[in-house]
Amino acid sequence: MTLRLNVDKMQIGTFNFVLGLSVGLVFAYMGITYTTRPEQRGLSAGVMHMAIWEDEPRVEVPRDSFLTQEDLDKIQKTIRPVQFQDAHSHHYDNREAQKLYDKVRVLCWVMTSPKNLQKKAVHVRATWAQRCNKIIFISSVANDSFPTVGIDVPEGREHLTGKTMKAFQYVFDHHFDDADWFIKTDDDTYTILENLRYFLSDQNKDSPIYFGHHFKVSVKQGYLSGGAGYIISKEALRRFGAHGTNASMCRQDGGYEDAEFGNCMQNLGVKVGNSTDRFGRSRFHCFDPATHLMGDYPRWYHLFDAHGGHSGRESISDYAISFHYVPPARMYELEYLTYHLRPYGINSGNQDLNQKVT
Repeated sequence: MTLRLNVDKMQIGTFNFVLGLSVGLVFAYMGITYTTRPEQRGLSAGVMHMAIWEDEPRVEVPRDSFLTQEDLDKIQKTIRPVQFQDAHSHHYDNREAQKLYDKVRVLCWVMTSPKNLQKKAVHVRATWAQRCNKIIFISSVANDSFPTVGIDVPEGREHLTGKTMKAFQYVFDHHFDDADWFIKTDDDTYTILENLRYFLSDQNKDSPIYFGHHFKVSVKQGYLSGGAGYIISKEALRRFGAHGTNASMCRQDGGYEDAEFGNCMQNLGVKVGNSTDRFGRSRFHCFDPATHLMGDYPRWYHLFDAHGGHSGRESISDYAISFHYVPPARMYELEYLTYHLRPYGINSGNQDLNQKVT
């Protein structure tokens, strides 16, 4: 009898321990899930689809600790560019896109840094950047093997304005005749060049104008989000090249980069253009697709956005141009969804979504 009671107590004790451990793990998981963003928790699900260097060391993380930034940096270094090897199975009619490639020449310059070359910039280069007529990566240090153009500006958010000003001056000095339009993006921006060229095909490169995600604060005519990317006309670049180093017209460093560049453009007589489609839907986006679809915006966004901070499927143009805060794994996800995934039996054709330019 005594033996049986002891056994029963042991079983009850074991059950309570297992139950308590299980409940504790569940609450711990829920706490991590709801108090951190995916990138802070480690790898997103999309990373599982990435190719991994087989000769790189695997990241060892103790079971009882969270991933540190050092761990994430090691993981980022194991992600290599992915090349989609399925061109043989696609039968695109890309004649219109090729025609616009030749007609609407776009130079892309991507703001990056030495520490981001292999973590971010390499994945931009492997995806959308290959569709630019010319691509330039701007960093604080030149790297001949990548390659990057090094400009004499220290790294850090407080120097993004200086980096942008010197980058556009470099483009003016060395590549003014190489393109008709000049777009600046970050190394976590994803851009669909075919949609950009279609939009620009009805715009005038000789007009002093620039386009992007329009914020209505800080500058009288508003300014364009740096993360979403903004594109300036040839005439806008010509004016910048002539007067951009004049500190009374264009702040040379400090402040908020996109707002300061917006002030510079306004002082040079360059207008903010409307980039929405003919249904009023957005084309440049300062957040990732999911945020604009679900509307999970920070509070400041509704005060900044010039078009009311709308969200949902009906607020985003079918010919969207850019999205921001796109990590490397998501970069390839968007590449796949945009250029490779096709529903069988559906041919959407081309739409006339540009607004009439007066």
